[in-house]
Amino acid sequence: MASNRQPVHVHVRLFALQRELAGTRELTLDLAEGATVGDAWEALVARHPVLAPGRASVRFARNGTYADADDLLAEGDEIAMIPPVSGGAASSMGERDAGEPPGVILELRAEPFDAGIIAALADRLATPDDGAVVGFLGVTRVTPGTPAPGQEIEAERHSGESVEGLDYEALEPMALGILAEIATEVRDRFGVTRLAIVHRTGVVPLSEPSVAIVAAAPHRAAAFDAARYAIDETKARAPIWKAERFASGHVWTGEPARASAERHDTEER
Repeated sequence: MASNRQPVHVHVRLFALQRELAGTRELTLDLAEGATVGDAWEALVARHPVLAPGRASVRFARNGTYADADDLLAEGDEIAMIPPVSGGAASSMGERDAGEPPGVILELRAEPFDAGIIAALADRLATPDDGAVVGFLGVTRVTPGTPAPGQEIEAERHSGESVEGLDYEALEPMALGILAEIATEVRDRFGVTRLAIVHRTGVVPLSEPSVAIVAAAPHRAAAFDAARYAIDETKARAPIWKAERFASGHVWTGEPARASAERHDTEER
C-alpha cells in the first residue's frame, strides 16, 4: 500500500562562519513529514559535513523566531542556522513577542555614522519630562576580541596583528524583532519608554562607531540601567555577526546566541 506521507520542503539560510564553510548562503532541504528542526540540521550536515563540529555553538530560528531542535517543521518553513553572535552567551530558549514598542528607534544601518548620532537620537527621543539622557557608543578597537568557537586556530594565525576593521552581517528582520523585544523589556524592567538602538552592518573601519544606544528617562539610575541592559542584550541575542579584519584575513568572533532575556540584578531594585 502506497504511503500518504508527503515530503516537507524547507529553506535553510546560513550566516557568517557557517556560510563560509559551506560555500553557500542558502539551500533547500527535502525532509520527511514530521521532521524537526534537529532533523534539518542533520540533513544539512549530511550535505556539508564540515559544519558538524559547530553543533554545540549553533542556535536555530524557525520563521524568524528562536526555536528548539525538537520543534516540528511545516512545508515552506525558513530555518536559520545561527552561529555565535557578536557577543552572546548560552542560555535557555524562550518565547518572544515581536513588534516595535512605541517611543523607540530601532535601526540597522549600512551607512556609517559618527559620534554625533548620540545627540541626534537624543533630540528625537527626549521630552521635557526627562532629567537624564544616557548614550553609549561602541567603536572598532585595534585589539582583537574572543574568537568564535571553531575560529581558535585562525585567531592564532593572526596573533600579534592589529585589527584593521570589522565586518558585520545580520539576519535583519529577526534582529529588528529582537531589538523590539529588548525595548519592551527595558520598559517593563526599568520604566524607560524612550530608547534608541542603532547598529551598523557591513564594513566598519578602525575607530568608527558600530552601535549607538540612547535612553531617556526622568531619573539617571533608570536611564543608565536601560542603556546598559540594551547593549548587553543586543550583543547576546540579536543575530548580528562580527568578523575582525586583519591584513591577511579575518576571524569571526563571539559566543553562542542567547535566545531569551537574562535576569539582571537591577530587576530587584
